[in-house]
Amino acid sequence: MDSLKKEQSLGEILRFQLKNNIRQYAMFFVLIGIWLILTIATGGVFIQGRNLTNLLLQSSFIAVLAVGMVLVIVAGHIDLSVGSIAGFIGAVAAILNVYLGWNTIFVVVVALALGIVIGLWQGYWIAYQGIPAFIVTLAGMTIFRGLLLAVGRGETIAPISESFAALGGGYLPRLFINVGERNGFHDLTAILVVLLIIAFIVMQLRTRQKRVEYGFSVLPINVEILKIVGGSLLIGVFFIPLMTYRGIPYSILILMSLVLFYTFLTNNTVFGRHVYALGGNKEAARLSGINIRRKTLMIFVSMGFLSAVSGLIFTARLKSATASAGNLFELDTIAATIIGGTSTLGGEGTVFGAIVGALLMSSITNGMQILDVPSEWQMVVRGLVLLLAVWYDVSMRKKQ
Repeated sequence: MDSLKKEQSLGEILRFQLKNNIRQYAMFFVLIGIWLILTIATGGVFIQGRNLTNLLLQSSFIAVLAVGMVLVIVAGHIDLSVGSIAGFIGAVAAILNVYLGWNTIFVVVVALALGIVIGLWQGYWIAYQGIPAFIVTLAGMTIFRGLLLAVGRGETIAPISESFAALGGGYLPRLFINVGERNGFHDLTAILVVLLIIAFIVMQLRTRQKRVEYGFSVLPINVEILKIVGGSLLIGVFFIPLMTYRGIPYSILILMSLVLFYTFLTNNTVFGRHVYALGGNKEAARLSGINIRRKTLMIFVSMGFLSAVSGLIFTARLKSATASAGNLFELDTIAATIIGGTSTLGGEGTVFGAIVGALLMSSITNGMQILDVPSEWQMVVRGLVLLLAVWYDVSMRKKQ
């Protein structure tokens, strides 16, 4: 980024920032705009705590997959098998819990281990045998869909235990203030939001300090303060409806933990820099000494692990495993990732952007359901949103 002149006005600085980071901010502004439109169109129903909680729960399992899909697409690959893997692992987990009576902790451990093994299997063919990821994961989509039907015998596996179901539909408990199960102030959520805001402020200040230490340009202090205050307010506003309903669901807490971890992984580790290098220029990455095969293998191990997490959350939310579980998850995941700013050409994308993309798609679907839009038109709108997002990505690249 070019150095910012001290004599620039606040408006000039903000315009400079928006112009040079427009691709990062665009979909976030679109999401805010859609929320405002749907809030008005539904008479305020959309933004109520109950509906916002349902929206987050509906998007959680796709958002988990989108976190991993960012790495896959940034590295120049694609994964079409995530939905089938999530459905298959969810069915295995349900069988262990319902038919064999396994404890939830053991079920989760086995499911996550199975996801890692599947990731190793697919990653081996891609990284060490040179088969394109499109073909390997297309085969995986068919294989694991077939295994889902085989282990579940086409039946619904239910009911899972209450502790297992809590992963997809449970909420953090209140600490001190007990004013009813569904209404009133949720004190633990408020405490977590305060801690999240503090963490956000510390992270921003540490990032600024590091940039100063390395001699990079930084925003003027008044703009930095404005950015911190604005971000803190957005965090607070987003969680206020949850504070007045039942608090933060466990699945959202899991998602938040994954987002924080993968954001750190992509921004602050050697592995993260290597992943972006693979997508930017694979030949240059090879010549610079990056072990492409190992990094590719780890990317798909990560995707297998997150597919297992998604399958557990989805199965827990339904309180059962079905033969159709995970159907079309891969398309929703890829759409969320691309809409969130991940380039279809590789080398560019963020975990936060993928979460925004998942929320945007879920918000549109949720809003149309409240407005009673027919399902066929919901599909048309979702397809158009994806097409426009890719068109925007391509057009912005041509201007650069």
